[in-house]
Amino acid sequence: MRRSMIALLLAGVLAPFAAQAADGVDAIKQRGTLIVGVKADYKPFGFRDPSGAVVGIEPDLAADVAKRLGVKLELVPVVSSNRIEFLQQGKVDMLIATMSDKPERRKVVQAIDPPYYSDFVNVLLPKKAGVKDWSELKGKPLCATSGAWYNKEIAQKYGVEIVAFDGSEKPLFALKQGNCVGYVYDQTFVQGKLLDAEWSGDYEMPLKGVLDAPWIMAVALGNDTLQKFLEDTTKDWMKTGFIVAEEKKYGIEPTDYSKGMHEKMKSATN
Repeated sequence: MRRSMIALLLAGVLAPFAAQAADGVDAIKQRGTLIVGVKADYKPFGFRDPSGAVVGIEPDLAADVAKRLGVKLELVPVVSSNRIEFLQQGKVDMLIATMSDKPERRKVVQAIDPPYYSDFVNVLLPKKAGVKDWSELKGKPLCATSGAWYNKEIAQKYGVEIVAFDGSEKPLFALKQGNCVGYVYDQTFVQGKLLDAEWSGDYEMPLKGVLDAPWIMAVALGNDTLQKFLEDTTKDWMKTGFIVAEEKKYGIEPTDYSKGMHEKMKSATN
């Protein structure tokens, strides 16, 4: 009797859990949909078009992953403060959401190597401010996004006062209201804002980018098959120059990292 019960447990309980943990890609294919967490407030990496659809560089990368898997794509908007929580709770299969590569994050998610992107930190400033060097910001308030990993380091290194808000829209509004001298954020985000007529007329990015940091995609810990699939996909993006082409498509200057990885990988045989 005991042997029968053990056999039933092994067949009915243990086997499904083992399959779920080991076959992430197969489970996604069986479901027919890949669910990806992306930004929706970060032009050009993830933003809403006039119809309300989430578009941008990272949604395009997600679409390519879904195409390679042969499944439909579902995008879930995330912000910096909830993206890892969404992944851990199983609300998304993976993240492509402007997430910088930090040791504390690698402890709670499975990072995809190599990092697919890398970006600097910079400041959106009014042209009338005439700021040309980081040292000119000492003692002045800088709007920022809550949770950005570099806020503390920027404050300590350049002597600025960080005034943090949730998301990116609130600090931009505060900047326009004159509550701070500039908005410190990822350089590519600032570049994206300056593509809009709303910002390009009166604002600029005159400073040299600092604190270059790679960006990682992530899956849940233990999702080995999806991890391997995404690692191979990332290498293929670099080999074909797909990310460089996406940067040009959305009107930003290709970074040294994306250009360098394309040059390094384009002749690779595997």
